[in-house]
Amino acid sequence: MYLSRFLSLHTLWVTVSSVMQHYPSVWGHYDVCKTQIYTEEGKVWDYMACQPEARDMIKYVKVTLDPPDITCGDPPETFCAMGNPYMCNNECDASTQELAHPPELMFDLEGRHPSTFWQSTTWKDYPKPLHVNITLSWNKTIELTDNIVITFESGRPDQMILEKSLDYGRTWQPYQYYATDCLDAFHMDPKSVRDLSQHTVLEIICTEEYSTGYMTNSKIIHFEIKDRFAFFAGPRLHNMASLYGQLDTTKKLRDFFTITDLRIRLLRPATGEIYVDEQHLARYFYAISDIRVFGRCKCNLHATGCKEENKRLLCECEHNTTGPDCGKCKKNYQGRPWSPGSYLPIPKGTANICIPSISSIGNPPKFDRIWPNISSLEVSKPNQANVCDNELLHCQNGGTCINNVRCQCPPAYTGILCEKLRCEREPGGCGRSSAPRGPGGLRPLLPLLPALLAARAR
Repeated sequence: MYLSRFLSLHTLWVTVSSVMQHYPSVWGHYDVCKTQIYTEEGKVWDYMACQPEARDMIKYVKVTLDPPDITCGDPPETFCAMGNPYMCNNECDASTQELAHPPELMFDLEGRHPSTFWQSTTWKDYPKPLHVNITLSWNKTIELTDNIVITFESGRPDQMILEKSLDYGRTWQPYQYYATDCLDAFHMDPKSVRDLSQHTVLEIICTEEYSTGYMTNSKIIHFEIKDRFAFFAGPRLHNMASLYGQLDTTKKLRDFFTITDLRIRLLRPATGEIYVDEQHLARYFYAISDIRVFGRCKCNLHATGCKEENKRLLCECEHNTTGPDCGKCKKNYQGRPWSPGSYLPIPKGTANICIPSISSIGNPPKFDRIWPNISSLEVSKPNQANVCDNELLHCQNGGTCINNVRCQCPPAYTGILCEKLRCEREPGGCGRSSAPRGPGGLRPLLPLLPALLAARAR
């Protein structure tokens, strides 16, 4: 009997959990764009800010090297092993698969032995600088969510700059400088991310932390995204609400973590010494075995999906928006200016959906005209686009659709689709008690529980 009761309760909990999973957690994962909720007036759409899941963005990258012939192997050449720089019997040969080191080996699966890596030509033209630019392009705006990690198979370079672009490579800004001697290389005092704060998080620094020269146990370079997040969300990123609030209200901070392209500028290979050994120039080269970039498609909080189409990433836009980044309203949905979604208020944010345009009365539909007061239209006109209906354009928050032309809103709400709190227009704004929803925004779920219990009892 007790086992039967336990199984019944377990089944009920699984059923309730499957319903609850469609609601954002208390701090807002923003993984749902809209959901149907149950109110006293029936089912209505509840819209919320939403964003795609973070993913490994290297899967979608296009890589370009400058100069184009900088990869070793054409013609074949020998180079010195990293572990023993005087063992110079290793060969790079582009015509032999086992000896070739093309750029795509920076992005293949790791964990194989021996490891695979891209490699440049050696510094045979010393003292002419050995400069290499590695450009990573996505043809899409990306929001970074984790550290950028570069793993060198050679020693880490003595001098390097990581740069970013926000306009598809037309202009570039430095992200971080790396050097064994920042003052000598870039006329900058050395710093680390630990020296920054909330107020200086956007400062471009030079770090000596990742440029320790020609050592077998020193291969990795980081650009610390999470450490910068931690200034707002706490050391373990538990307070994401604080970070989301800052991203929502500070455009410079939001842009700092946003890219379309990255560029790795390799300026001087690892030497391990003060001077360059001109008798063994085959010791000096660049080799990279792995690059990791994690982020999400920027969709302006109007999509949870991002698909690859014709070798390009595109947001799967919701909220009646369209465009690669959901950056404009769809045709016939220009009833108010487009606006990005907002992380605030936590946990569901504000969807800022695009609403229908209204055509001129008595004329063929023209959706470039916007009626200043939709709620004053009491009857549906034959050439007039619907403001609300019972399928896709539900009045929100318990509103009632009147003749497809206006929403009759509950006392606490206003707006064309009852999407705004009335108190937002009053002096002093909204207090904590203004929003008629329970903790975490889950009150609309409660009317489902009797139905679930009744279904279980059958």
